[in-house]
Amino acid sequence: MKGVKFKQILLLFLAAALLWGCEQEEVDLKVLLPTNLQIEVEQGERGNVTVSFSAQNANFFRVGFGVDEQLPELATGNQMSFTYREAGTFTITVQAHTTENDFISDTRQVEISSAALGLGIPTTGFVSPESYEGYRLVWRDEFNGSALSQDWTYDLGDGCANSLCGWGNNELQWYTDRRENVRLEGGNLIITARRENLGGRQFTSSRIKTEGRQSFQFGRIDIRAVLPKGQGIWPALWMLGDNIRTVGWPACGEIDIMEMVGGPATARNNEVHGTVHWDNNGSWANTGGSTTLRQGIFNDNFHVFSIIWDEQRIVWLLDNVAFHTVDITPAALSELRESFFFLFNIAVGGNWPGDPDGTTTFPQQMVVDYVRVFQRL
Repeated sequence: MKGVKFKQILLLFLAAALLWGCEQEEVDLKVLLPTNLQIEVEQGERGNVTVSFSAQNANFFRVGFGVDEQLPELATGNQMSFTYREAGTFTITVQAHTTENDFISDTRQVEISSAALGLGIPTTGFVSPESYEGYRLVWRDEFNGSALSQDWTYDLGDGCANSLCGWGNNELQWYTDRRENVRLEGGNLIITARRENLGGRQFTSSRIKTEGRQSFQFGRIDIRAVLPKGQGIWPALWMLGDNIRTVGWPACGEIDIMEMVGGPATARNNEVHGTVHWDNNGSWANTGGSTTLRQGIFNDNFHVFSIIWDEQRIVWLLDNVAFHTVDITPAALSELRESFFFLFNIAVGGNWPGDPDGTTTFPQQMVVDYVRVFQRL
């Protein structure tokens, strides 16, 4: 009997020891949790944010930047950087870990403004005159109201309704007439391309036109604008022949007053193109020229994109300096001597610019101060 009692006492002792050991282990883990988590957030240019952090007793850190429900990622060292591609208020989370499952955390909020992404509206740039000798002003839109005038209408969707899915160029955007994509503000027309899902597309934008409202044959056209930027961004200020509904494209003719195909950093964001398209015996033909800024990009300041167009030629100008001329007297180019309407838009992706990539920030906007049409007296 004494042996049995001894065994019972021994088992009780061992159980108590194990229980005490487990409780002590929990206490030890609590004691070893990191403390004194310090976080500093520094905003750089173009949406870049750097987070610095430290904590006592931390073995490693994880950091989340509050985008797309992503989980905090393992940090190397005591600093981590991230570049935001869209404006908004984001919550940055820093976790100081002892083990994977044992950590403390804290948060900081960062506000990324449109201006920080290069979406502010410049107050500087070239301004063209309101009159020219030998010309009279026949139409203008200064975009001073609260909504587009009756001179404008919209192309909507992705072009599939017109058997032009991707608008004939494998573009990626869905065009809308929403305020999020087109609005008047401060005397400017603002067309905005956004990264968002709509109509089965991953991007939205807007394309406005004067088809059936205002069209012109010959004259001088001035358009003052600030352009968007970035790989896969394709702004255009252009014209199509009034008879497109009956003869189709390219037989209607196309005059591109300005096109830019954006690229990373300054690449291609400092170059614009002027082009014409026409039908050449049943096939598409085109020719054009380009010009490049000596410094900066077209997102930095307002510039004036112009053509001088008559029965013989089209001359393209940037800030009143000619950079390209096309002779339109050949019979094959007769469609370029007819009446045309305006289109303003930002396309995203497509055959020419290629798709957006990790360097592309959204939203992107084209700001148009005015469009003016002058014709000879």
